Amino acid sequence: MTKDEGPYEEGKRAGAHPLLVVFGILMGLWLFVALIVPSSRNKQAAGTEGPNVSVIEDPEAAAVMFKVQTTILEMNTLGLIVPSQVTDSQIVALLNRLKQARLKGTLGELLPSTTPGHKLGDHTIADIYIFSDKQLAEADTIRTLTRGAHAPGTLYPSGVPFEVAMEQVRGYYRIDLNDTGSPDKGSLGFADESGVHSKHYKRIF
Repeated sequence: MTKDEGPYEEGKRAGAHPLLVVFGILMGLWLFVALIVPSSRNKQAAGTEGPNVSVIEDPEAAAVMFKVQTTILEMNTLGLIVPSQVTDSQIVALLNRLKQARLKGTLGELLPSTTPGHKLGDHTIADIYIFSDKQLAEADTIRTLTRGAHAPGTLYPSGVPFEVAMEQVRGYYRIDLNDTGSPDKGSLGFADESGVHSKHYKRIF
C-alpha cells in the first residue's frame, strides 16, 4: 500500500462511484449510435438499401418489339402483344419509351390514333394494354378489363373473367390529357379505378 492510499475503512466505498460507471456506459452507447446510425441513414438515402425497385429500372434493358393486336376506337383502347420471354425490365423500358414519344409528339409513329381529329391530339385519351398472350389481347378481353372488376359478369358471359385477364396484363399505360396534373400513368400489371390490381402490379409513373 502506498503513502497516498489510505487504509481500508469499514463502510467506505471502494472504486469508482456507480453513477460514474452508468454515465460512462451511456456515453459509450451514445457514441456508438452517433457513429453507426447516420452511416446507415446515408446509405438508404443514396438508394443502396431498403425496398428499392432497381431490378425494374434497368437502363440496359433491350428494346422490345411489339405488335398492335387490337384497336377499339369507341373505347380509346389499344391491345399490344410482346414476346413471352420479355422481362419486367423490358416492359418498363417500353412504357417509358411510349411516354417519351407521347411527350415529344411522336407517339403516332408507334401507335395508331385513339382519338383521331381531337384538338389535343391523336392520343388525348388512350388505354394501352400489353400482353404476351395473343388470345388475351382481343377485343372482348380488353372490354372486360376496361369495364372494371365490379362490372356485371353477364356483360360478357363467354369472355375471359376479369380476374383471369387482369393477371395476364404485362403492362398498362393510361393517357388522359384532360387530367393536366397527371396525364400519364404506367404500371407493370394492371389496376382498375376501384383499386383492384394484379398480383405483380407495380406503379412505374
